[in-house]
Amino acid sequence: MKKKIGYFVVAVIIMSVSACNNTKSDSDMNEDNTVVEADTVDATNNFYDNAETYNLETNELEILGEVANPGKVDFSALPLRTVIVKETLLDENGDKFVGAYRYDGYSLYDILNHTKVEKKNADEFPPIIDQYVEIENADGEKVVLSWGEIYYPNHLHEIIIATKVMRIVPSKTNELWPLPEKSKLVVVSDLITERNISSPTKITVKSYELDLEIVKGKDPMYSEEFSLFNNYEKFKTYTTQPEGYEEISLHTIFYGRGRGIHSTQPFTGIQLKYLVEDNFLLTKDALQKALIVFSADDGYRCVYSYSEICNRNDQADVLLLYRPDEINKGAFRIFPSCDFFSDRAVKCAMGMYYSEI
Repeated sequence: MKKKIGYFVVAVIIMSVSACNNTKSDSDMNEDNTVVEADTVDATNNFYDNAETYNLETNELEILGEVANPGKVDFSALPLRTVIVKETLLDENGDKFVGAYRYDGYSLYDILNHTKVEKKNADEFPPIIDQYVEIENADGEKVVLSWGEIYYPNHLHEIIIATKVMRIVPSKTNELWPLPEKSKLVVVSDLITERNISSPTKITVKSYELDLEIVKGKDPMYSEEFSLFNNYEKFKTYTTQPEGYEEISLHTIFYGRGRGIHSTQPFTGIQLKYLVEDNFLLTKDALQKALIVFSADDGYRCVYSYSEICNRNDQADVLLLYRPDEINKGAFRIFPSCDFFSDRAVKCAMGMYYSEI
């Protein structure tokens, strides 16, 4: 009996050691920095687990700006998110493809979720839709994202700080894209991924400075003109729909964060990205640092990044509508099909302001 018990104890110990050796955690690293084994035999239908996953070199990330609780980000309290991207950069000879990757990391939605915003213009304009964030890395590079593209999009958690990476390897060519080595900001909706900067260290929350008169409850609201501004300097005004742009119709469920359902009717207008690009060139600085603000007849305003209007890979366009017959909504209106809520759909739009940080 004692011998049988002895054999049983030894067996349990051996099984326990074996189980421990087969358990991987984030700290279980191979010599080549590999942290997750690849599915090389297609055991699953997942195309995004067929290569090794690597840890990226990370650093501290700090939240600053118009917030009541600035400080370091505690990643251990956040869920890990997964995104897939095809990274491509601007090049004078054509867009330069870098590689296709799966990134794992922490979404800006989660990172900023418990940040208490203290808008410096809250007394004048309480809504959060004129906010944006600057993200800076250890080399001093900066990019901007609107608050709306973090918290209003149809697809949440698709802007992340990546801490792990996997190549998405073509099955026929087996081409191995260059592996990034450091943590990275990854914006999934960007076509040209110039905002995907490495080693982000600071997130600064800001409100866009725009001196407009606020007239709450203005009735009727109407603007016969839609003007373009470059760094607050007016340089062009439209009194009818801009010519030379084809109209498209987008079907939508138009839903507000406050009042709920507005309509299920399509919106018809011109794709705003073409009007913006014709007046403000698509450059690396524009993609990374430019903001576009739309203002309304009653002082309402909202912020977009240049990239979320002109650099989308999901065809979720922002439209400029011209409806002179709508006495209390016209004549110009902004419609963002990329947003879940209608808050950035500016009616009686009278100004479009462009600036770079």
